[in-house]
Amino acid sequence: MTDTPQLLLSHHLKALRLPTFLREYDKLARQCAAEGVDHVRYLVRLTELELIDRERRMVERRIRLAKFPAVKSLDSFDFKAIPSLNKMMVLELARCEYVERRENVIALGNSGTGKTHIALGLGLAACQKGLSVGFTTAAALVHELMEARDEKRLLRFQKQLAKYKLLIIDELGFVPLSKTGAELLFEVFSQRYERGSTLLTSNLPFDEWTEVFGSERLTGALLDRLTHHVHILEMNGDSYRLNQSQKRQTPQKT
Repeated sequence: MTDTPQLLLSHHLKALRLPTFLREYDKLARQCAAEGVDHVRYLVRLTELELIDRERRMVERRIRLAKFPAVKSLDSFDFKAIPSLNKMMVLELARCEYVERRENVIALGNSGTGKTHIALGLGLAACQKGLSVGFTTAAALVHELMEARDEKRLLRFQKQLAKYKLLIIDELGFVPLSKTGAELLFEVFSQRYERGSTLLTSNLPFDEWTEVFGSERLTGALLDRLTHHVHILEMNGDSYRLNQSQKRQTPQKT
C-alpha cells in the first residue's frame, strides 16, 4: 500500500501530460528538502522545468514539421565570406517581426553563396519564436502541386501551404517551369500575398525570372506581389560552400 500515492501521482501526471513533473518531482523534492526550500518555491522550480522542457519539445516539433533538409543556425554562418550580405539586416530578420507583419524575404546571389544556409537559419529562428514554418525547393513544390492537381486534392494542399506563417521556397531558377507549373506556383504566391510571409532564394536576378516562368505577364504580376513588402538580401560573391570546404581541408597550424 505504501506505493499507492506514487502510483496515483504517476497516473495523474501522465493523464495531465506533465512528463517533466513525473521525471523530476522526486529528485527535486529531495534537493529542495536538503536546501530548506519551502513547498511554494519547490513547485515554482518544478513548473519552470516543465515549461522549459515543453517549449523545447514544441520547438523540436516545429522543426520536424518544417521538413528542413538540415538544421542550421545563423551562428554557424561566416558573414565575412559574403561581404555583399547585410549582416545587420539578417540579424534583424532573425527577430521574426517581418513574419508577424506578413512581409517577404528574397535572397539573391550566384550558386554556392550560402542562400540556403541563411534561409535555414531564419527558418530555425522562426521555429524558436513559436511560428509554423514550411521548407521546400521550387522544383519540389511545383511537382507536389501538379501531383495534387492530378489527384484532385489541390485545394487541400493549397490550404495546407497557406497555414504556414513562413513558407521557405529554395532554389527558384535552377529548373525552368512548365506553363502549368509556373501558374500553380504563382497561385501559391498570390494566396500568401499579405496573408503570410514567403522567403525565397534564387540564383537569378529579377530581370531573368521570365526565363523561369516563361511569361513576362506572369513574372511581372509575381514580382509585383512578392516585392510589395520585401527585404532583399544581396548574396553575390565567391562560393561560400567552396570557401568552407577549403577551410576544412586546410591543415591547421600548430
